[in-house]
Amino acid sequence: MEKKTIRNKIVLAAIFFGPLIFYLFLLTGTNNFAKLPVLTHKVDEISNFNLEEQFTLNNNISIVCFLGDDLLQHKTNALNLNEKIYKHFYGFKDFQFVVVLPKGSEDKAEQLKNELGAITNVDKWYFIFGSKNEVNSLFESFKTTYKLDENLYTPYAFIIDREMNLRGRNNDKETEDGMLYGYNAESVATIHQEMVDDVKVVMAEYRLALKKNKREI
Repeated sequence: MEKKTIRNKIVLAAIFFGPLIFYLFLLTGTNNFAKLPVLTHKVDEISNFNLEEQFTLNNNISIVCFLGDDLLQHKTNALNLNEKIYKHFYGFKDFQFVVVLPKGSEDKAEQLKNELGAITNVDKWYFIFGSKNEVNSLFESFKTTYKLDENLYTPYAFIIDREMNLRGRNNDKETEDGMLYGYNAESVATIHQEMVDDVKVVMAEYRLALKKNKREI
């Protein structure tokens, strides 16, 4: 009976302390689980865009992508992100997806949203529309080495934190300068092997910050 009691206590301790140890590991590890670097401070807000719903980048953890006028040709990007990122972090209170598009692509966006809606709850997927200058201006505020193509498309998805900073890697082994500003959403492997881990780190940072603030109140 005594052995059974001890075993039960060990199981309960593992359940209670396991998540805390995991998040501490995320923040103190020596690999990609270290605190995710800020690569660009204060990207532009999206207030210049014609928004059907009122929302903001500020005080949200946002995944931002630029799918361009021919977005239906790149819908696999959205499906990849939906499956590997959105579904796993949907329950986080301040988490959202933002798809930046040129004006005139509203019907295509609605078609894509309906397709996504057939497999998941899309109430945290936001599609915003702007002029060519507005889309380019927002993208340029990210200050990356990437370019939008003639249709205002890039395969990269970006992590923007609650302070509107662009987060990424500065020691990436696959890039010449080590800088990874965004994650190639055309590649399931990139999303699964890199982006998922990095979103986890940002989530862990804020969860620990919230716990710390509650203790200090």
